[in-house]
Amino acid sequence: MGKFLFLYKFLTSPRSIGSITPSSRFLARAMVKPVDFSKAKAIAELGAGTGIFTSYLNQYKSNDCQVVVFEKDDKMRHQLEATYPELHYYNNASEIHQIASNLGIEGFDYILSGLPFANFPQELRDKIMDGVEKSLKPNGLFIAFQYSHQMKQQLTERFEQIDIDFVPFNIPPAFVYRCKKQAPSSIEQDRKAY
Repeated sequence: MGKFLFLYKFLTSPRSIGSITPSSRFLARAMVKPVDFSKAKAIAELGAGTGIFTSYLNQYKSNDCQVVVFEKDDKMRHQLEATYPELHYYNNASEIHQIASNLGIEGFDYILSGLPFANFPQELRDKIMDGVEKSLKPNGLFIAFQYSHQMKQQLTERFEQIDIDFVPFNIPPAFVYRCKKQAPSSIEQDRKAY
């Protein structure tokens, strides 16, 4: 069911879906591999689609970890809500910072993204990435897959450290970006004390 829905959504709205088929289990494993589920208290997922990453997050999260899922497509989001009712669901990823605040989340340990940034206008990319940057805890990870290096420059400008993995067993093959948010330096913390 998920694959047929995904294909239908791609054919009717390719700019918002970004791929003809859902992510492979190989890509899903590469996306969740950096997540320390034993310590994570808050995780967000942007562009959940049919929920292949969501299933991993739901399965491995600790009982006291809040998972916030963003999916613009109403039908896909409602299917995920029915399958994993204990998670939080919203439709607009650009509101991530405000929604985290409303839920009492001071910052996300991890934000996973399957959003097709290459298909978005720059203004929307900037708005979403501003929210991501504000919402991540210091030393938090933004983990995103893309089908090209188009976002590399923009991510390099925003994050202290970026590591990239290549996942060939996906249609199409994908790059997984692991972007670490810089922690405030001790000098900056000392300045704030005065």
